[in-house]
Amino acid sequence: MNNVAVITGGTRGIGKQIALELAKNGYDIVTNYRTENDDLKDLINQVEKLGVKINTYKCDVSNFENTEEFIKNVISDFGKIDVLINNAGITKDGLLMRMKKEDFEDVIDVNLVGTFNITRNVIPYMIKAKRGRIVNISSVVGVSGNAGQTNYSASKAGIIGFTKSLAKEVASRNITVNAVAPGFIQTKMTEVLKNEVKDEILKQIPLKRFGTTEDVAKAVKFLVSEDSSYITGQVINIDGGMLM
Repeated sequence: MNNVAVITGGTRGIGKQIALELAKNGYDIVTNYRTENDDLKDLINQVEKLGVKINTYKCDVSNFENTEEFIKNVISDFGKIDVLINNAGITKDGLLMRMKKEDFEDVIDVNLVGTFNITRNVIPYMIKAKRGRIVNISSVVGVSGNAGQTNYSASKAGIIGFTKSLAKEVASRNITVNAVAPGFIQTKMTEVLKNEVKDEILKQIPLKRFGTTEDVAKAVKFLVSEDSSYITGQVINIDGGMLM
């Protein structure tokens, strides 16, 4: 029986690449979506071509009842969850003095509360099985901060604290909990930035290139494998050396 990996926000960007990387390595894939779209259809087609199973469920991670139903359906369909990747996230950037209250709350609700909601519903099954791998997707701005992203930085810093605390709680049950903190990764979200902005960011990266979604996915693949069984509570920066 294949291992089962739940990946939130797995229809595009980093989440999609993680789903494909794990599918290539024989994992059955589960992801959520808020609305059906071409990204979702493309992910399903690509995963099925790799010869593993994929199930998708409508779920808003910021809603606890939604996540409870989502995970119950996964268990009903697959019987277990071996891997959880908390990837779902949004941005609503702006300087704090102009930021609307709802823009702060929305980002916290999806990125940080969403991570709690999903994990809270998954963890009892992992504890019962006495095994599991959890990887939370944070960000380098959760470590360094970034002007115009107080909401996003706060949510990603919160994920780091959440990761370290949970790792201590569940280590005795053979469950590891780690985080990755991507730097500037080339996705549709970053393609819209002006060239001069990209040039300034590039100057801060010792490896002199932007990251790819594959760079993140391969690190996640390692963290969910047996090769990482003695690693827990860690945050791995995937940033080309930007925060050295």
